[in-house]
Amino acid sequence: MRKTVLLPLAALALVPALAACTENASESGGETGDARALTVTSSADACEVSALSAPAGTLSFDVSNTGSDVTEFYLLAEDGLRIIGEVENIGPNLTKTLTVNAPEGSYVTACKPGMVGEGIRADFTVDASDEEAEVSASDQELIDQAEANYRAYIQDQSAQLLAKTEEFVALYEAGDSDDQARALYSDARMHWERIETVAESFGDLDPKMDAREADVDFAAGEKWTGWHLIEKDLWPAEAQKYEPLTPAERKKYAADLLANTVTLNERIQATGEEALEYPIDAIANGSIGLLEEVANGKITGEEEAWSHTDLWDFQANVDGARVAYEGVQALLEQKDPELAADLTAKFDELDALLDQYRDGDGFVLYTDLSQDDVRALANGVDALAEPLSQLTSTLTA
Repeated sequence: MRKTVLLPLAALALVPALAACTENASESGGETGDARALTVTSSADACEVSALSAPAGTLSFDVSNTGSDVTEFYLLAEDGLRIIGEVENIGPNLTKTLTVNAPEGSYVTACKPGMVGEGIRADFTVDASDEEAEVSASDQELIDQAEANYRAYIQDQSAQLLAKTEEFVALYEAGDSDDQARALYSDARMHWERIETVAESFGDLDPKMDAREADVDFAAGEKWTGWHLIEKDLWPAEAQKYEPLTPAERKKYAADLLANTVTLNERIQATGEEALEYPIDAIANGSIGLLEEVANGKITGEEEAWSHTDLWDFQANVDGARVAYEGVQALLEQKDPELAADLTAKFDELDALLDQYRDGDGFVLYTDLSQDDVRALANGVDALAEPLSQLTSTLTA
């Protein structure tokens, strides 16, 4: 579960962040005469991109899955590690579109059939181009304000995540405070979920901190660490044939989670050349990506397999998506007031729907939901997802 890369200022000249996707998008890319419109065909053993290069600017990749497994498509930086943009969960016979704003440089494309491994990769080149989008002074003022406000929000949530994680791991290590640790678990996790697309952009940290057991390839020697390993240990009754961790193991995994959280916070709080930049397109894509997190994990109950605190995560993802959207709302209202009004209404409707499942300061457990409840929540997410998928392309048009 990885999303748009937000790079240090020094790297922005090479790799900006911009990714947006829409389901069942047009498959005409690459056939319109537009060199920036490309098609990708992903099968079980191939990743066919319609061109190996394109001019700098806003690129679109129409990704069609002709295989029998769900697939993903990535545009990576030259090192093959940093994610510039991705589209996930492309089912057989479906198409999704990835839109990226890419400057001159070397990149790597990758299809990942079955959503496992490094994928089928190829080099991709973005050539220099003189075409640059013009931004008015009034728009630039709105953009600058949105970027500053979003940076402050991410930094605040990261600091709160670190503080709550410190408290959580202390309770967990003690071994005699599991009830308190369980009570704090969902509260601490909400700060992660609000900034999940930023946290996930660090490909070296996300697998260590937030991998679910089902995502780990134990046969290939991958190690499982992070929040969900500790979650399983705190709710052993929900795990079949589970042998609880020893005190030494608890200390080891708690220290590892805290160390990675410290590293994450240091990167987010960095200043100068190491400071993260949040361009307007990355903010918009952060909103889209967070709602996709809801659709791909929280609404299915797969995220919190033992604590069943998925609705806390659901709300936090929606919180983060809404903050990101509201940061660019003023600019959107100038470009497409009808879309802005629709998004505001859909966010209100989804929040009102979630409020029906509140229980005190939190929510009911996912296991308390009926099939009708899950269906209603899924419909609310779908209703917001369609207009939200237009956000980045509208803002960058």
